[in-house]
Amino acid sequence: MDAHPLDNPFWSSLTTRHRDIALRVADIARYPAAYAPFLGIADADVDMRAAAEGASPLVVPGESVYLLGVAPARVPEGWTLRAFDDLAQMACTTPLDVIGGPEVIPLDESHRADVLALTALVYPHYFRDRTMDLGRYFGIYMSDAGGNTRLAAMIGERLGTDAYTEMSAICTHPEFNGRGYARRLTALLTNDTLAQGRMPFLHVSHANARAKQLYEQLGYRLRRNIGFWSLRRDA
Repeated sequence: MDAHPLDNPFWSSLTTRHRDIALRVADIARYPAAYAPFLGIADADVDMRAAAEGASPLVVPGESVYLLGVAPARVPEGWTLRAFDDLAQMACTTPLDVIGGPEVIPLDESHRADVLALTALVYPHYFRDRTMDLGRYFGIYMSDAGGNTRLAAMIGERLGTDAYTEMSAICTHPEFNGRGYARRLTALLTNDTLAQGRMPFLHVSHANARAKQLYEQLGYRLRRNIGFWSLRRDA
């Protein structure tokens, strides 16, 4: 029986929705570093030595990448595989209630600096200069206490296939917490994804109880606990 695409989401996305940008050697693929530090493998028995071979290795010395769902059973000498706590992979199959609130706008190149500033503040590590190019992004702009207009909250699409789309970078500037902006954005994009015939899904740390509770209240349900690893090639 074939594995479910969401059980190996990086590989699934890199071989379908994002195959045109994927860097690939045999059964190993990754996003270019400017997009995301993610690497996927077809199965646990893949020989990771292929990632270091050739004139343009997939993982350069001193670099760390991340794997989700499937990790190699063995790594070559000079590589370090580190397991983190499992993430909660959650999915939604029915439309959500959308609360009222400020206008939600599509985010484009003109908003990139604001997006990078917000993600650097509250969503660090995995958001890169070109992550916005992986899918659609939406945001809410509001005036802060000083009267300056800033990106108050955002959401976007990252991983995906023809049948599934990941809700990602769901974050709110600390000055605007508690106003329901993340709830509004998540419900709107979830419903739009369902209307397109795709199932929305997301990943959240079990330690992030506030976010996990929000998604449960909205209507997301745990699909599975999914393994999460870093893979570093020594300098």
